[in-house]
Amino acid sequence: MNETIKLLTSHQSIRKFTNQPVTQEQLDTIISAAQWASSSSHVQAYSIIHVTNAGMRQQISEWTGNQSYVVNSPIFLVWCADLHRLRTAYEIHENADKAYLGTAENWIVATVDAALAAQNAAIAAESLGMGIVYIGSVRNHIEGVSTLLRLPKYTSPLFGMCIGYPDQDPGQRPRLPQKAVLHHNTYQTDGMEEQILKYDQTMKDYILKRTGGKRSGTWSEDMRNKLKTPTRMDVKAYLEAQGLDVE
Repeated sequence: MNETIKLLTSHQSIRKFTNQPVTQEQLDTIISAAQWASSSSHVQAYSIIHVTNAGMRQQISEWTGNQSYVVNSPIFLVWCADLHRLRTAYEIHENADKAYLGTAENWIVATVDAALAAQNAAIAAESLGMGIVYIGSVRNHIEGVSTLLRLPKYTSPLFGMCIGYPDQDPGQRPRLPQKAVLHHNTYQTDGMEEQILKYDQTMKDYILKRTGGKRSGTWSEDMRNKLKTPTRMDVKAYLEAQGLDVE
């Protein structure tokens, strides 16, 4: 196993950080690494908001379920899908109202571009001895976050990211068996339930150990509970108001 693969397979989400600052040079390096991620047709359809204002961080923290690390982490970034910049580029040459901009395909491209760039940033930060945690719950109040960050039309916040030096070692959550996610030539449904049940036992053992026997649960139960209640049902209307086709 080489050092790159060792780094990739040692990821753990960090939610408690030391007071050691992240320098501007280090942040620049992390963002540079993000920018070298693959991008569909070179569109680079994402933007990153570095939130330094304490009041803004506090508001976002409240909107994300009072997650203290949104306030306390040395660096807090919000990653946005961004088709607004493409509209500006189009406008240089002709009326952008003619552009097929907010299509479902372009929206997929923008979200994938943002995710690829963010993961490059995460790996870069971890290679520097830092830790990160993604904050998907910025979408709990997607319109509020968008207004707070003054996002223009054809953009949307996707997720946040806390970065800093770890002040904890929470361990790694086991991943699904590779057989459950890797298919050959065609999608394989045979044996899927068996793989899930196998993973359920792995997760049950992990939760029991991590909580000292205080809690027990399985992955399939968690997924059932997650899908049992609708969440963030306002996202579709928000995206449509931003000029993005999500039909």
